[in-house]
Amino acid sequence: MYSLSVHLLAMKEVKVTVLRQKLPDYLARVRRGERLRVTSRGRVIAELGPPSVAKDDADAARRRLRGSVRRYERPLAPVIEPGEWDANR
Repeated sequence: MYSLSVHLLAMKEVKVTVLRQKLPDYLARVRRGERLRVTSRGRVIAELGPPSVAKDDADAARRRLRGSVRRYERPLAPVIEPGEWDANR
């Protein structure tokens, strides 16, 4: 419940009249992942946000990524030799 209340506090509020005037701008913000609370006369009447990911889609993404993570014994060592970089040629 804590994360939900923090998330709601971070949500930007916009008046319905301003939303109507600048709808494309606000929809672009929602498309980028921002959530908005729409107010009318000081009361929240709606919340706008991007659609949630379907569980099936999330499961399919996990299956595609499973086994793709590589483990490096020396994570700070170069992956390829400096002479192999195109920038060094």
